Amino acid sequence: MTPSERWVRERLLYRKEVSARFFPCEAEQLALACREMAGRFLAGGRLLAAGRGVYATDAQHVAVEFVHPVIVGKRALPAVDVSTVLPAGFGALLRPEDMVMAFGPPEGDPEVAGVLARARQQGAFCFALPALPGPEHRGQDASGYGVAPPDPDPFVHQEMLEILYHTLWETVHVFFEHRDASTGGDAGAAGFLYPFLSARGQDTSAVVGEVAASITAKAEDTARLRAEVAEAEADAIARAVRTLAERLELGGQLILLGNGGSATDANDWALDMTLPPRGWRPLPAVSLAMDPAILSALANDVGAEVIFLRQVIAHARPGDVVAAISTSGNSRNIVLALEEARKRGLFTLALLGYDGGEVVRRGLADIAIVVPSDYVPRIQEVHASIYHVIREGLAVVTGDA
Repeated sequence: MTPSERWVRERLLYRKEVSARFFPCEAEQLALACREMAGRFLAGGRLLAAGRGVYATDAQHVAVEFVHPVIVGKRALPAVDVSTVLPAGFGALLRPEDMVMAFGPPEGDPEVAGVLARARQQGAFCFALPALPGPEHRGQDASGYGVAPPDPDPFVHQEMLEILYHTLWETVHVFFEHRDASTGGDAGAAGFLYPFLSARGQDTSAVVGEVAASITAKAEDTARLRAEVAEAEADAIARAVRTLAERLELGGQLILLGNGGSATDANDWALDMTLPPRGWRPLPAVSLAMDPAILSALANDVGAEVIFLRQVIAHARPGDVVAAISTSGNSRNIVLALEEARKRGLFTLALLGYDGGEVVRRGLADIAIVVPSDYVPRIQEVHASIYHVIREGLAVVTGDA
């Protein structure tokens, strides 16, 4: 194993240590917060998610997951990213029955903290990720849930929070089916579609324990997958760092693309490049999933299959690197964009799940890094670790870190 491969392996395995410290301590409080979420959704509440800078992508990710759940048969839940209206426009949207999930760096964000304080005053249930300093802002109580920063490293911190909010939307449905009087609410006019929502209340005290155990198990699954990737893909990740460093040094840029949750990952990676941690130099990158006007125009006027292809044609120049993030490796718009990139002689990189899908079978990526899982949330969580390690590796190569 080369020194660079050893470094990649160590950085990925470090996440396992952080996760093992963090989630067993938080699981029960998270389960209680999840029960509160179920009651508020049933009472007509919405989830308003917000963050600034790179943390706005977490708000995007939360909104996607709750509105468009990947768990087959689960209901869409009202969630929206309100990052663009912070702070002045936030009050116009907030209702007392709502939930507010706010993201920030390990050291906190005063503007986001102010938004949370206002939301609490109006009766909203708040998720402070991270919480303000001091034990009174941590844990779960009637006003919300707050957590101490999982780690001072902003990338590791953000990755742990992604697992946290994934487990919330994965398990909130449990309380829809096993709710008691404390969750309240009613399905209203939609009751005929979801008869269990109007069923006689049940005691959920045992369910809280089961959900807490499930949350811990999900985090352990992600840690196991990271360890597998550390062993199997360290060379590919190290090569990705070297190739990107070489191309960027010669004037190239990183072009990113992905759908759904992977779109928010593409956006996050692009912002990590251009708005890096303090002391690191910005590096050129653009996410083709960032602009809703472009995406909706292409999808409406031409078709969803070409939303990335057309942008690759518009943006790509010799020396660029096109990186696709896809849990399946089969999305048609991803495949077409990578085909176009290969036609133009561009270097292609892909973060994938399952067995790599069509991208691997057709050899559309010069470097394909595969997370060997068939469950989307766990794949995305490991993808975040991979591109964060790549970004950190670029900082090491350039002497910033």
